[in-house]
Amino acid sequence: MTATDIPHTRKRGVWDRIGYEERSALVFLAPVMAVLMAVAVFPILYSFYISLFRIKLTRPNRQPFIWFENYTDLLGDHEFWMSVGRTVTFTVTSVAAIAVISLLIALLLNEQFRGRRFLSTILLIPWAIPYVANALMWKWIYDSGYGALNGVLYQLDFIDKYMVWLGDQDKTLMLIANAFVWKEVPLATILLLVTLKSIPDDLYAAARVDGATVWQRFVHVTLPAMRPGFMLVMIYETMMAIRHFDLFFVLTEGGPGSASHVLSWHIYVETFRNLSFGSGAAMSYVLALATFGLSYFFIRTLGRRM
Repeated sequence: MTATDIPHTRKRGVWDRIGYEERSALVFLAPVMAVLMAVAVFPILYSFYISLFRIKLTRPNRQPFIWFENYTDLLGDHEFWMSVGRTVTFTVTSVAAIAVISLLIALLLNEQFRGRRFLSTILLIPWAIPYVANALMWKWIYDSGYGALNGVLYQLDFIDKYMVWLGDQDKTLMLIANAFVWKEVPLATILLLVTLKSIPDDLYAAARVDGATVWQRFVHVTLPAMRPGFMLVMIYETMMAIRHFDLFFVLTEGGPGSASHVLSWHIYVETFRNLSFGSGAAMSYVLALATFGLSYFFIRTLGRRM
């Protein structure tokens, strides 16, 4: 047998080793992946590239490459750390209130009583309202001249004159947190209610046989079984609170003074008012890394198997 008689075997490439269904899936997913790269991945990478330059649109011809100087400058920026402190206060207060209120409502809706379906439907209304509409609604409620809050408190004799709620630096941040909690509680309640529904009745039956009281069943059966739901709530609501912007923009614009000057507002002011895109991009990355770090913490703590 000569060399010419030996059949020639073509070396199979990566594309040939993939089955027909996999190749079809790649063809159909390619446009979607291209769009995601264009509208999501590229802006993220480009914003990091911008953060390495000192870009200020008031000096468009002077954009020096400064490596990580925008990041190191934040360490000595007093206004940045003050905004971080307000963001932490707002986030901790809001997420804690959402977790407690949504847990209580979920426990209520998990019981059988007349009007439960109607109450569940009413609960979804705040969640369905857009964020800007929610901010405008609460701006009217807090209004010092015709706001509903002043009207109710005045009629109940809790106050003797109308108050400028959003003009008080000691109350502003908590009033904004109240509006944020009102908007976010319905979704958190749904997540916890679904988790409650998934708890097997056998666990409660075994606890009753062992003589556990209602409180003991709640502490030793309900709460441990709700850890996956709490993990989702804590991750999502922390991400929403730490980067929230709409309420601060509509209600106070960072005021009065700097009482509601949180990190998201500080990034907006630095980027679009001071036109310092380099430092604004750097602060955005710090905010993103803080969000990812907190998410990882919640997954490691609440996502562990018991």
